[in-house]
Amino acid sequence: MAMKIRLARGGSKKRPFYRIVAADSRMPRDGRFIEKLGTYNPLLPKDSEERVKMDMERVQHWLDQGAQPTDRVSRFLEAAGVLEKKERANMKKAEPGKKAQERAEEKAAKAAAAAEAAAAPAEEPAEEAAAEETTE
Repeated sequence: MAMKIRLARGGSKKRPFYRIVAADSRMPRDGRFIEKLGTYNPLLPKDSEERVKMDMERVQHWLDQGAQPTDRVSRFLEAAGVLEKKERANMKKAEPGKKAQERAEEKAAKAAAAAEAAAAPAEEPAEEAAAEETTE
């Protein structure tokens, strides 16, 4: 039987509350579980003691039995110091694609060229005006 330590959602609409449970991986998310190990209330502030509560002895028992924590639960356990921190892939979804990056680089190059072109003629008349003043 593949055991998981995972979150089971409770609470009302737009007011989530989670139980941390040990359950068979084939059971529904909010369905049958074997043991309740703690609670997680995401509505509380991050520094609150009441946000995540776990019975560490029972969690350790299930980990020793081979239960696999889900990603979110493993983060809780890492914060509690039960598990060592894993190296996670930092997804770069916020970065634009290659074509958009190329367009941005071209736009920046054009803007730099335009700025240089605008600065160069502005300097020439000033030099010419200074030359005219000295000749008079």
